[in-house]
Amino acid sequence: MKKTGFMISVFALCCCLMVGNARAEEWPGKPITAIVPWAAGGMTDVTTRLLVEKLKEKLGQPVVVSNIGGAGGITGMRAIMSAKADGYTIGSGAISSALMSPYFLDSPPFDLSKIDYIGAYALQERIIFAPAGKPYTTWPALVDYVKKNPGALSIGFGGAQWSMEVTKSLMKKEGLRLKLVMFKTGGEASTAMLGGHVDLVETGSGTPAYQAAREGKLVPVINLGLSRDPHFPQLKNTVDLGNPFSCTSDYGMIVPAGVPEPIRAKLEKALKDVLEDPGVKETLFNMGLNRQFQAGKKYREVVVKMVESIPKLAEFVKDVQ
Repeated sequence: MKKTGFMISVFALCCCLMVGNARAEEWPGKPITAIVPWAAGGMTDVTTRLLVEKLKEKLGQPVVVSNIGGAGGITGMRAIMSAKADGYTIGSGAISSALMSPYFLDSPPFDLSKIDYIGAYALQERIIFAPAGKPYTTWPALVDYVKKNPGALSIGFGGAQWSMEVTKSLMKKEGLRLKLVMFKTGGEASTAMLGGHVDLVETGSGTPAYQAAREGKLVPVINLGLSRDPHFPQLKNTVDLGNPFSCTSDYGMIVPAGVPEPIRAKLEKALKDVLEDPGVKETLFNMGLNRQFQAGKKYREVVVKMVESIPKLAEFVKDVQ
């Protein structure tokens, strides 16, 4: 009986694998939806639209972008997690940032077991910019100015709650008071900065503020991340300053948990192939993004590690207004 039971189990497993492979061969048979958990116009949206145009060529079906913004990515992430696990809904953008938002917005943390990972496609540095000609265009100068003029300067943020919290950690470390203003996207924050509605702006590389800095209209003051920006490699980052917290947005793609592995693997290979496209390489570089493919398994490790580090940051900045 035991041997018979074992043979039945093996047979059932083989049948499941055959069905999964058959589904992967047939998939995709209709358009795919890529949910971006932020409003249109930001870098998560722009990069996703760049990649899905090429994914269409690799997969043989259109990939339609759906922007579901709100609550620092929480609303869109919920939509991704609750979607049918058939490979026809994927999530794209700064995934870690969205998964971290509940810790800062008094919302229940996400159950990370409800998503699986296609892969990462780029890293985005988060940078604070100041207008050219102002007396606070370096980090030491900004610290000195704010200490002499507490609460006088406002800083706009480009939709990433994580970046705001890391900025708060710097404020606490240096004893600074700034007016903090959150915008929906880096595009909106850039517009506010270039229109003179805020004194400083924090956005990711590739945004209008970033491009204005490349043109000399704005000046990068500090990189909130761990690595170097491709167009401002000399810019000091949080490691240089000895700050224990940092923010480098990982851009990647995910699926709801339960998507058959052959389909997830097919998406992973398509993403990897798209990132080798010369036009994609050039566009991402010109945007200021560090193109970096990570397979789904490795990307999962990176995201989980980042999200698990957030409670310590949230506790550190809880009294910073």
